[in-house]
Amino acid sequence: MKQSLPTVVFSASLWFLGFVFSFISAMTTKRAYKLQEFVAHSSSVNCLKIGRKSSRVLVTGGEDHKVNLWAIGKPNAILSLSGHTSGIDSVSFDSSEVLVAAGAASGTIKLWDLEEAKIVRTLTGHRSNCISVDFHPFGEFFASGSLDTNLKIWDIRKKGCIHTYKGHTRGVNTIRFTPDGRWVVSGGEDNIVKVWDLTAGKLLHDFKYHEGQIQCLDFHPHEFLLATGSADRTVKFWDLETFELIGSAGPETTGVRCLTFNPDGRTVLCGLHESLKVFSWEPIRCHDGVDVGWSKLSDLNIHEGKLLGCSYNQSCVGVWVVDISVETSPY
Repeated sequence: MKQSLPTVVFSASLWFLGFVFSFISAMTTKRAYKLQEFVAHSSSVNCLKIGRKSSRVLVTGGEDHKVNLWAIGKPNAILSLSGHTSGIDSVSFDSSEVLVAAGAASGTIKLWDLEEAKIVRTLTGHRSNCISVDFHPFGEFFASGSLDTNLKIWDIRKKGCIHTYKGHTRGVNTIRFTPDGRWVVSGGEDNIVKVWDLTAGKLLHDFKYHEGQIQCLDFHPHEFLLATGSADRTVKFWDLETFELIGSAGPETTGVRCLTFNPDGRTVLCGLHESLKVFSWEPIRCHDGVDVGWSKLSDLNIHEGKLLGCSYNQSCVGVWVVDISVETSPY
């Protein structure tokens, strides 16, 4: 049916208004942005970690053998720590953000006191690259994982290794102590997640359902629940009381690089190659997705309703902010 000119003009006007409103909406609801980008090392950045206590500091490790400390949002390093003789492959803050453990390609781990800007301990024992470190939530201990397939527990006061856990058949990519400090969980290049009992000094359980190497893991803030992210592009949820698989999210378009539970315990936020996904479990549901250009994402942390993501590319580090306050409720 032929439309009159006023009808056509009115329809075009409605379309244009709709376009304008959509454009304005897109501009005003942009939820992810790059806070800063800076050159962090004189050669490639290999690792980084956000300080969990404040969400205001960042530590980076480089192929230039240096460990650098940054205030998030500021362009210049607070500290640049020299003393390693090979590239830095892993870094982590203790809970007070006073100590940093740095694992090197040689396998050597150095413990740095940030207030004194000096090495507190030099610890040897790994036969290959130390690619993961994590501090015990309380107490004078930390754990390290290496390409030599071993997981080691170190006593800071006694200046040495107090236990070596053997069982992975390839490198130990990621390690985390449980919030109660009783167990340590490791994720390997062998696609397996292992739960170790620190008191008994033995393996409690293997989780073997992933089909790619384990790249990240996190614990629910107040339930016995573990989430694991893998290069197989899935996030899996595990009950730590029954050691059963609760469910699996994905597969996504890329491997899972980082994940963190929301402090409210309702969802887990999952960092992919260039996006963020928000999942709940029982049943598995995806509640939100945000495109973010962070590419080689290395760490995530939630602070005051905002998600902070840090990525690196060659010698540069990018800091990203995502507004998660508008995230869809799973209930």
